[in-house]
Amino acid sequence: MGRGRQKAKATRQARDMKYFSPATDYSALQRELGAAKSHASSQYSEDPYEADYSEYEDKYADQYDDDDDEDTRRIG
Repeated sequence: MGRGRQKAKATRQARDMKYFSPATDYSALQRELGAAKSHASSQYSEDPYEADYSEYEDKYADQYDDDDDEDTRRIG
């Protein structure tokens, strides 16, 4: 097959895929979204989980002094 025929075939296939619209089953979509909504509400609470890092907050604060870092930094 020559390059022209090959390019035309690829263009036709791309156009077919671009404009292809299968029949949408809205009842199945509604069932799927309804099941996901009811399942998600029963499995997860409304408030997101946030880890408690309070015990690590000042663990290394005495080793590093933030005020001195700006004065010792070389620029250029």
